[in-house]
This record gives sequence, structure tokens and C-alpha cells, in this order.
Amino acid sequence: MSLTTVITLITSNSNVNFSLLHSPLKKHQLLLTIAALMLFFMAKSQAQQLSFSKNQIEQGYRFHYQWLDFTNTEQTINFVLSHEGLFDHFRNFRTYQHSYAQKTILRRIKKHMQKTPIAGVQVFYKQQHDKFSIEVKGLDKNKVSKAYQEVLKIERKITTKYLRESYYQAFINHEQISGIKVDHVSVANDSIADLKPLKPIILDKVSIKNTRKATNYVLSFVQSIPYSTLESRLTSSGAGFNPPLRLLWENQGDCDSKMTLTASLLRALMPRIEMVLIYIEGHAFIGINIQAKAGEVTIEHENITYLLAEPTGPALLPLGKLAPESELAINQGHYTVQNYHEVFAVKQQKAE
Repeated sequence: MSLTTVITLITSNSNVNFSLLHSPLKKHQLLLTIAALMLFFMAKSQAQQLSFSKNQIEQGYRFHYQWLDFTNTEQTINFVLSHEGLFDHFRNFRTYQHSYAQKTILRRIKKHMQKTPIAGVQVFYKQQHDKFSIEVKGLDKNKVSKAYQEVLKIERKITTKYLRESYYQAFINHEQISGIKVDHVSVANDSIADLKPLKPIILDKVSIKNTRKATNYVLSFVQSIPYSTLESRLTSSGAGFNPPLRLLWENQGDCDSKMTLTASLLRALMPRIEMVLIYIEGHAFIGINIQAKAGEVTIEHENITYLLAEPTGPALLPLGKLAPESELAINQGHYTVQNYHEVFAVKQQKAE
């Protein structure tokens, strides 16, 4: 609920004499009243998980969730996830270690150069702490220059492949600060098969023909899952991030984790819908290419309009509504967008 709405409620349900507000004491009392009411209404609109349980069965684990949605209606979902999906998939996902990554990348470059050496030059490698350098020497300056260009291409290709295998990617935020973050699109894509058991269960509750209703069901479910604080995206090296099934197993996740779970569930339900993942400082949410209603928050990206949604919680915000700080960041242009249009887009990249 906005401050304007709260003030309207106060003035329409009380006999405040605004001529008295010239008194500092009266102003202070009114502000305290507004703050108290805002806290009351915010508490009323918080996501509420009524119950959560998981029980081992022969096929894996049966999960039970119960929560209140945007309309204060009680919702439940029960599903089974396999042992393989829960414990084997993403088993090797680890926090990103720059020093280890650099050593691995350099080792792969050396191996590549040994198999396909560049004629007419000598290549020298130097490893220092958490970085490496490559030097090319030769009598012909043109050959040396071309060799440097070739080595740079090889380094970029090997680095990209290593990051992709590790579910990480190079990232530049809206302030043009670069770093390494979890590749949430790749994680979401590779979680779809594990989340397939939820598809018929969700579609039994909401029709896929009503994209808005299906999305709001998924949003309220994910928002009701307890939230854990997001570490700095560019400096945490993936610490605190839970892939979708790990999030469900632990029944908690930060905003990047909950955004990824939401994207994966929506992709499982609607394989062809165009989506984007949106990053602001300390937060993340999604955009879906469906028709917006009056007053709903959208962005334009690559000539496509996306309706925005907050999967994180604990605020119960339906499709098209954002938390105030998120809406402010959008209005100021302080965000970065990552496309997530089709299931097989990342799969094709991995096959290359």
C-alpha cells in the first residue's frame, strides 16, 4: 500500500484538523500515525507460508506446501521430486573461486596450444597468484601480432566455456562495473526437466490459457517461501545461491535464487513465452511479455514490452506490481537485463 493511500485512509476515517498541523507536535503525531498504519497494512500483505513438509518415499521425496495468496485464499501444492534431481543435479555447483578458475583456464590454453601450435613464434606463460599472463615472441613482428590476436581469441573461448560449465558468466551491471555472477538462465534451463512433475499439478489448478493467473499462482507460491538475504552479486562468487531444487529442499532462498526458480517454473509451464531476468543493486526480478493493465510496471527491452513481477517476497505483489525500491530503480534506469526467451537457446550454446 502506498503512502498516498494510507494518508487518504487516515483523512477519510478521522477528524484530523489540518489547521493544527503548524504545530511541530501535531505533525510528529500524524507522522507516527501514518507510519503505524503503513506497518499494519504492510504486515497484512506479507506472504505467509502456512506449512511445509517433505517425506521420503520410494521415488524420491514428497513435498507439501500450504500458503495464502494475494487474495488471502489458502493454496496448497503437493509434488514428488526424484533423488537424482535433488542430490545429483548441480551437485558440482560451487562458489566461484577466481584463483582456481585462472589456473584451470591457463592449463586448458596450454593444452590447446600444444595440440595446435602457432608457427613462427614462441609462447610463454606466467602464473602469479590469481592471474596469468601470456607472452608471444618471434623475429617477425607481423607474425607476433597475429599470434597475440589468435591467443586472445583462444583465451576468450576457453574462459567462456569454463564459466558456462561452472554455471557462471561475465556480468556488467548498470554502473558498468564488471564481475562474475551465476548464470541464472543456464541454471533455470537445466532445472526444467527436474521441475516437470509440478507442471500437471499447477495446470490442474490454473489454466495455461490464462497466463496472468498461472503466473500469479507461481509468484505467490515462490513469494511464500522464506527469504534469505542476497550477498553482493559481483563479490559473493555465488555464495548463498540455491539452484531451484536445492531451494525447494531447504525451503529458503535469496532473491536471485527465487527469481531463478520462478523463471524455471514459468518456462516449464510456458516453453515459448519471452522472459527477461532483471537485476538491480541487491535485488532481482523477472519480466514477461504479456499485455499489461493500466498502472502496471513495464520495461521496453529490444523493442519488446515486458510486464514485471517480484518473485522474492515476503510482500505479496501480483504480476505488474513492484516493491517501491524496485520501481524506483526501473524509473531511474538503474537495472540490467538478461534475455531468457526459449528453452533450447542455452542448450544450443552448450553444444557448440
